[in-house]
Amino acid sequence: MAKSFLDLRQEFRKTLSILTEPSIYYPEQLKGRQLDAFLERGWYRMFQSLFTTHFITEQDRLYRVFWLRYNILSIRFSRRLRLLMQNNSRFSHSIKPTEVNEEVEALYALYKTGIDFDPASSVQQWLFGDSQANVFDSYMVEVRDKDLLIAVGVFDKGEKSIAGIMNFYHPAYKKCSPGKYLMLLKMQYAIAHKLQWYYPGYIIYGYSKFDYKLFADKDAAEIYIPELNSWLNYAPSVMDAVERADLTGEEDISQ
Repeated sequence: MAKSFLDLRQEFRKTLSILTEPSIYYPEQLKGRQLDAFLERGWYRMFQSLFTTHFITEQDRLYRVFWLRYNILSIRFSRRLRLLMQNNSRFSHSIKPTEVNEEVEALYALYKTGIDFDPASSVQQWLFGDSQANVFDSYMVEVRDKDLLIAVGVFDKGEKSIAGIMNFYHPAYKKCSPGKYLMLLKMQYAIAHKLQWYYPGYIIYGYSKFDYKLFADKDAAEIYIPELNSWLNYAPSVMDAVERADLTGEEDISQ
């Protein structure tokens, strides 16, 4: 029987202090099924580690985050998505094991000139930190305009899922929506390899900067609720119910 918010009141209060503290794990090796298990419990890659958190601080304010995933088997490629793919069909793309080279770093340096936040200093630092080895089964999507590298996306592969780790692109091609295009190419890879889940990271309650991750198909999106230890269909009402400090017990978010 599904738990109601009333049933979860005490459990939530006991776990709240735990949820606000991020956890981190440094694997020496990581098999595909192990990555799947971590992703399924709201963990995500950071450098050569896996971490989880359910609250972050942005602009000196504490926000609740919700880890997001897409059920690849349920995604509907709407006319809008097909049009985006068609508009970018003049570009070539390839998917290969991740290799960070001078060309990739040069593109990332250009990308940083066109954004309004402070990312990692380099692709090498973002993916590896201080490590040289890669415990993840990582792949790189390269998009080219003839010979010019214009966009790169990195994802990790498990046995039944992929996790999108980073996307960056040439600022001159921003009007082509390269970030979204890279996400769609990753989804197409998952479909072609009969994988079920695509994890693009988290969205933030009350802070819309990361809502672009929902652009593909909200009806195929799910959010992780650690209080229930389960994934629920994405809905703003679900996030509202979780966020409320005065849990009234009038709603059952598991429905």
